[in-house]
Amino acid sequence: MFALFADAALPAVDTTAAASSGHMSSLIVVGLFFLALLVIAAWGMTKTKNVDDFFLAGRSLGPWILAISYGAAYFSAVVFIGFAGTYGWQCSFKSLWVGVGNAVLGGLLAWLVLGKRTRKMTRRLGASTMPEFFLARYGSNFMKFAGALAIFVFLLPYSAGVFAGLTYLFKETINVDGKTMLTIITAITGVYLVVGGYKAAARIDFLQGAIMFVGAIAMVFFVWKFFAADNGGYIGAVEKASALFKERSANPTAPVLEGGLGGKPVPGWLFWSVVFMSSASTWGMPQMVQKYYAIKDEKQIVKGSIVCFAFAMIVGVAAYSIGAFSHLLPLDQIQGLLNDKGVPDVNQLVPVVLIKSMPSWLLAIVLILVLSASMSTLCSLTLASASALSVDFFKGYVAKNAKEKTYLLVFRLSCAFFVVGSYLIALFQPSWIVALTALTWGVVAGGFIAPYVYGLFWKGTTKAGAIAGMITGFLVSNGLYWYLFFGVNPGTAKMYSPVVASLAMVVPFAVVPIVSAISPKLSEERVKKAFEDAPEA
Repeated sequence: MFALFADAALPAVDTTAAASSGHMSSLIVVGLFFLALLVIAAWGMTKTKNVDDFFLAGRSLGPWILAISYGAAYFSAVVFIGFAGTYGWQCSFKSLWVGVGNAVLGGLLAWLVLGKRTRKMTRRLGASTMPEFFLARYGSNFMKFAGALAIFVFLLPYSAGVFAGLTYLFKETINVDGKTMLTIITAITGVYLVVGGYKAAARIDFLQGAIMFVGAIAMVFFVWKFFAADNGGYIGAVEKASALFKERSANPTAPVLEGGLGGKPVPGWLFWSVVFMSSASTWGMPQMVQKYYAIKDEKQIVKGSIVCFAFAMIVGVAAYSIGAFSHLLPLDQIQGLLNDKGVPDVNQLVPVVLIKSMPSWLLAIVLILVLSASMSTLCSLTLASASALSVDFFKGYVAKNAKEKTYLLVFRLSCAFFVVGSYLIALFQPSWIVALTALTWGVVAGGFIAPYVYGLFWKGTTKAGAIAGMITGFLVSNGLYWYLFFGVNPGTAKMYSPVVASLAMVVPFAVVPIVSAISPKLSEERVKKAFEDAPEA
């Protein structure tokens, strides 16, 4: 839901010889990076023989690759730039708690609580997607169909938002037209996914994650060093940025930046809903949950959780700290960050901080960092959405007895269809993309999280209870958001979207046990199949 800055435009960067040299070096680095992706994709194609290989890498990935793939899919350009800028400006260094929450709740605890159970139960039930899990666990064709439909409908604009948000930073830093860059990124993402599948994508995620990890540390060091020079050292820079935030928070004439939450400091209850929403949603988002399906050995869950926690902590905290330092930019420069409406735009803060503080060679690495984060997210979104078309709809309803090669071809075509669809939405950027993207986490995570978690741990969950939980999540997220959007105003809907998403995830946890207590129980055979240990495949 974080692609809220896709229409922004960066201020012009000077066109001196040094800037041109920087553009060229960045372009070369990006070109070499793309070449490496294609080589890995070609390798992946030689290792992909069936749908299980293509989608879950044969369920044979080790903890390092899978944990970093999970972390890389967690973050994208919108987190590094848009979200970090918004909350860095409006919450100062308090925004680091978003990164901490992502690492602890969205990374460490998600792996420890869900990883082992998910892997074991999905193997017993023969499920490779969340809609298949709902069918096998509860015997509900409705949940399978509604879940697959929600995945495709809501992950498509989310993916488009990531595509669109990624391009405008590249437009200024490597001096390439935004639409041209969007086309190149789409083509590369599509090729390495369609050709190599998840065997290639997971290893590409590992490469991208390593770049993100090292780049995030370097990014913070250089930004901090840049501002420390004029603000009394490293500690002085933090203290001055915090003091400026407090001063502007109390000053009614301070700059009001569009793209954030109305230009005002974020109330505590609203801020903590952001922490909860962005962290707990990984427990119900299919592109994150399906990572557990692919792990090689249950014994590797703890190791994977530690790797994921460390990765998310470094990357998340780094992103939000950059946003907090934006208060140290000169006031006239902040007021000069105008969007196409002539209003200072909060989403341009982090790109400007990076351009001002980084040498050209390091800026090229940071570009790869942002690109890596976004392409990993796009890869996970594409595989999850394509599985809804190929596995849940085609294999589940259209051609149940087709050959494996046919399923694999349909999966590849579904990936291509999803990538092209996301590209077209991002290219034309219709006015509803922001609103629909903001719904994504609330609708999908809200509808899935309670039936999924109860399904893993509580034998008493009934079919009616699970359906009620899914419908409740869908209704709360859609009902509240669109009431605010049309009944109040779009700005209010945007401001309270984290609260809406959080409620959509929490309320179903109360609904599922209530309905389960008064509805018919599942058969003993179905429950036994889900919970009793079975020999490892």
